[in-house]
Amino acid sequence: MAVALAIGSIGSVGMWSVVVVLPVVQAEYHTSRGAASLAFTLAMLGFGLGGVLTGKLTDRFGIVPAIGLGILALGLGYLGAGLSTSLWQFVLLHLVIGVGASATFGPLMAEASHWFERYRGLAVAIAASGNYIAGTIWPPLVNWGTQSFGWRPTHIAIGLFCVLTMTALTWLLRARMGRHEAHRHLNAPPPRIDLRLPTNTLTALLCVASVACCVAMAMPQVHIVAYCGDLGYGPARGAEMLSLMLGFGIISRIGSGFLADKIGGIRTLLLGSVAQGFALLFYLFFDSLGSLYVISAMFGLFQGGIVPSYAIIVREAMPAREAATRVGLVILASVVGMSLGGWISGAIFDATGSYAAAFLNGMGWNALNVSIMVALLLRARQRSALA
Repeated sequence: MAVALAIGSIGSVGMWSVVVVLPVVQAEYHTSRGAASLAFTLAMLGFGLGGVLTGKLTDRFGIVPAIGLGILALGLGYLGAGLSTSLWQFVLLHLVIGVGASATFGPLMAEASHWFERYRGLAVAIAASGNYIAGTIWPPLVNWGTQSFGWRPTHIAIGLFCVLTMTALTWLLRARMGRHEAHRHLNAPPPRIDLRLPTNTLTALLCVASVACCVAMAMPQVHIVAYCGDLGYGPARGAEMLSLMLGFGIISRIGSGFLADKIGGIRTLLLGSVAQGFALLFYLFFDSLGSLYVISAMFGLFQGGIVPSYAIIVREAMPAREAATRVGLVILASVVGMSLGGWISGAIFDATGSYAAAFLNGMGWNALNVSIMVALLLRARQRSALA
């Protein structure tokens, strides 16, 4: 688990670096906020599509080849982005970066779910926490590198660092995995709950819910740096808020893992989604520097456990032999939501000159997620009563 967490913490830089350099890239290429945000959109799209690809690789060949593909994509993507000469090149290369980062999230969660039985939810949450550890550590580092050396040398340095460190850690993971062959998915226990829904139908419902919650989630995560710049606080304060948000998200993910082991993935996800909606509401009414720090911490604490809960639901209700693929599909839906949320928030800002309407948009999507989770929970209660 420790090695897997380290790999996830390094490889997930692909999700967060573009958020920090968004204002700088926008200024250099003399483009709109919405156009610059397309780099994040492509990164998230690559993250989603790559999650399905690396999930299939994991189900068939194991986690090590999937991470190897991720290392190659991260190295090529960051080196290319640092050398890009136009906005379209920078944006397109973030599709490759997203594919690289994908191997360190969904496949790792699915793989960790096969290693433990009693504390499966906690194991999945720990594996997923690498994503938020990256969000806590990398934004200040990327901001410092950008301010000190420029965003181009910073991207090249990130690519080289990822290739060297992740290669070493993957070899170590491979050595440790050799001692745990009995815990592969072929020997994993059957699903714990039966919603009496076809697997494809349940997957589709989870995908819709995932899109909805992540459109809402994207508004603060993608635009907090630019939002603070617009308010006159500067991008450095926004990077600190993003780091704070994701730092509290780590606490949320670990706590959600404990909670899911006690009450199940559906209830855990529902609680997180309701709380996320309240945090978005607070952003509408408070925009002082101190209040933004507090709300960003609250937002991270409320929503950090949402995405890992989808992986827990997949393992609770679907066959283990296709867990990584199904998790990859749901993660693809989540990044479609993040991509859509990141873009549409920038487009709303360009149209209105304010992020207020973007926060309202996020709240509407969040309500759809809550509705789907309530429906699944009621169905689960009905089936329990019938049983």
